Amino acid sequence: MEVPPTINIKRLPSVPHPGPPPIPEQEIIQRFAANEDVMRKAYDLYTYTQAVRFEEETNPGGMLTATGATYFKDGERYWNVTKEPAPTLTALRYTTLQDVMGMTQVPYFFLTTEDIPNYNFLYAGEQQIDQINTYVFQVKPKQLSRRQRFFEGVIWVDDHDLAIVRTWGKFELLVEPSGENMPFTMYETYRQNFEDKYWLPTYTTSEGEAVAPDGAKVPVKLIIRATDFKRRTDPDAPIPPVPVQAAVSAPK
Repeated sequence: MEVPPTINIKRLPSVPHPGPPPIPEQEIIQRFAANEDVMRKAYDLYTYTQAVRFEEETNPGGMLTATGATYFKDGERYWNVTKEPAPTLTALRYTTLQDVMGMTQVPYFFLTTEDIPNYNFLYAGEQQIDQINTYVFQVKPKQLSRRQRFFEGVIWVDDHDLAIVRTWGKFELLVEPSGENMPFTMYETYRQNFEDKYWLPTYTTSEGEAVAPDGAKVPVKLIIRATDFKRRTDPDAPIPPVPVQAAVSAPK
């Protein structure tokens, strides 16, 4: 599974104090939220191949992988696994397709216009990612809920399209359900540009610890990779409007 290029990231201070961005902060937030509305709809324009890899980061270690294509039925997206899990894990007991499916449920479009009032945003400066200059925001929910997960972390917003291109953080409930023992908490997601207008998630990774049957803690890693995006041709495919563009582009 191909990974994005290595990026040297300067860790953000707990309370950043950058100068103001070239565009007012509230305008950036309103525009990337409007773009999130569009991206969420545009995501359903495409099918793609999804590969999942769960690794034990031990020596010796093993992995659990699965690959398949997505498709739509009755308005819902499904994952048709064409390469069944082939576990080689040495310490853990993840073996089934259900184990793999449980690891892929990562929210992607959680900062839409409807969701923005639930969060506080702290502008943390500008940062270069490859050839893209981005505005960086720390994001924190105003309050947690028992029913809905909220994001807490960092987002990177392209300074030209004013679209989110990278996220890093966790999704929290006020009270976590008992019995859930997924080893992953923090997720990092990169997005890729399609048709010069849609920024869609293509690569997600996370690291954590899983508990082996003997009680030992095992460092593990998760990689979810989406490739081979194809436009849907069925007549029920949604057609979202062109994303909102920035009225002013930041200087390069």
